[in-house]
Amino acid sequence: MNVENLRDNYPKLIYYMETNSYSKTYVDRFKREIKKILVATDSNKWSCYTDVYLEYTQTSKSPGYLREKRTIIGAIEQFDVFGRYPDGRRRHKLFKRGAYWLLSEEFKSIIDYYCKAEKKRGKKDSTIYTESGNASTFFLSLQQKGTDSLDKITEEAVLSVFISPNGELLRSCSYKKNIAAVLKAAIPYRPQTCPRILAFLPALRETRKNIQYLSPEEIKKAKDTLADSKSKLTFRDKAIGVLALYTGLRGCDIAGLTLDAIDWDRDLIYIKQQKTDFPLELPLTAVVGNAIYDYMTSERPRTESRYLFVTQNKPYGRLKSRSTGNVAVRIFKAAGIRQLKGDRKGFHIFRHHLATTLLSNGIPQPVISRTLGHSSPNSLEAYLSADFSHLKECSISIERFPVPKEVLSHE
Repeated sequence: MNVENLRDNYPKLIYYMETNSYSKTYVDRFKREIKKILVATDSNKWSCYTDVYLEYTQTSKSPGYLREKRTIIGAIEQFDVFGRYPDGRRRHKLFKRGAYWLLSEEFKSIIDYYCKAEKKRGKKDSTIYTESGNASTFFLSLQQKGTDSLDKITEEAVLSVFISPNGELLRSCSYKKNIAAVLKAAIPYRPQTCPRILAFLPALRETRKNIQYLSPEEIKKAKDTLADSKSKLTFRDKAIGVLALYTGLRGCDIAGLTLDAIDWDRDLIYIKQQKTDFPLELPLTAVVGNAIYDYMTSERPRTESRYLFVTQNKPYGRLKSRSTGNVAVRIFKAAGIRQLKGDRKGFHIFRHHLATTLLSNGIPQPVISRTLGHSSPNSLEAYLSADFSHLKECSISIERFPVPKEVLSHE
């Protein structure tokens, strides 16, 4: 790391800051950091400014402390490399955000190989993003513990990422699966080390919480609110709510609906699901069609956007997927349901309601999976816990077993 320019010119930076109203405390921090960089660089300790910052990550986990170090070291780098002085507003970034940019070159090469190989194989971009992100944080955790290459990775180091010294589980099974996906894809690139690291990953038991469900009373209130002409909900929010409740569409797919996705002549809805990339065809029922028609004729602004649902303020762009969550919150509030702390308020609970309703009415599971757009039949298992009609059929009578009178006594 060549810092001759910094050594010769840093007094100009200090003078600039002192004469431009920077506090003495802040200027002193720059002085101490510059002195440390100049001394350490003489001993070939660092090769770039990123290495300067990474050393601090080894000794501190404080977000505020590390943020300040990034700002100061980034400003020094900008002055040394580009001749830019601090302006009091712009935050000088050392590198892009995310664990990947903090990794050693060897760890980065694994992520790069995985992304290229899986993209070529046709894996969805969102899946690649999630899996590579988890693998990056995994490698960064190892790196921060002093392991900066694949050959140095031990089983003990891997387990320390997942399990604390007192036996507490730190990471989920899905996190492990995402890391395993990256390592498996990179086996052709590093055939000796990737299988070895895969074997170090702990055997975690996959758990799934019971999904909250809507009671019949809540469903009635939601339907009444969506159908109430005096409700404070907009036509857009009602149409989105009706779609979620009666079709089970995901929020991202509702936000992604285009005008030509609605076939009014054949009473059908056509979409390509964002999660699975699979096409899906659903019936356009009267209640859904009427809600969409009311929105389009009474409220949707004039715009060239081809998306069905657009923002309510100019320039009337596409409604973001995350905004459907806010719509769900408004619907539940207007209906006076699910207002307690911990109550699930997203549209997925409508999707869950449709699945359990179809199950309780005896609709075959493959049909339900197709209706919900599942790519795997196993995806329906999470909804079975609320299929009370059929769960009751599995109960065993206790008539043949003697029960002491005291057990049934209310006294």
